[in-house]
Amino acid sequence: MVLASQIRPGMAIRYEKATYKVMQAEYHPGQGKMGGQTHVRLRNLDTGTQWETSLRAELKLEEVLLEKKPMQFLYSDEGLCFFLEPESGEQAEVPEEVVGPAARFLTPDMRVAVEFLGDRTVSVQLPDYLEVKVVDTATPIHAQNDSTWKPARLESGVEVMVPQFIKNDDVIRVSLNTLKYMDRVKSNH
Repeated sequence: MVLASQIRPGMAIRYEKATYKVMQAEYHPGQGKMGGQTHVRLRNLDTGTQWETSLRAELKLEEVLLEKKPMQFLYSDEGLCFFLEPESGEQAEVPEEVVGPAARFLTPDMRVAVEFLGDRTVSVQLPDYLEVKVVDTATPIHAQNDSTWKPARLESGVEVMVPQFIKNDDVIRVSLNTLKYMDRVKSNH
């Protein structure tokens, strides 16, 4: 059992007969006689739907342990992503909805952590950011005003907005949580 005030992102809990993965958790201590609350964003591991709520800090919840395995991405086909556990040779099929929008950034041989609840895959943990090559964008403009952005297509086929100074073949860092440009990767010349 875990108290609601001790919930952290990444944990899995059972609440009201459903199993959830904690996506965000923020504890707010109470004042005086008012008890504290934990504001959480939960993803239902059965339906995939997300839900935000506040829980009383002293509420006891059952913690569910997820098994995390390092796996290698093989390929995707017809809405499924296929992963391989290198040591055992075991393969896992994961629906793209479980991976989320970051599924477009998966490349063959990429290593990720895959979480299982029993025999069922419940999530794929990609890094917080990736370094990706820009394959198509407008010619760079070096102007005084750096606040203007332009679209750029990445090698994964995803389009993101980038600053004007970015050019084709630049490698940029993209946040997978927001799918937004973070910075340009320095070349080793």
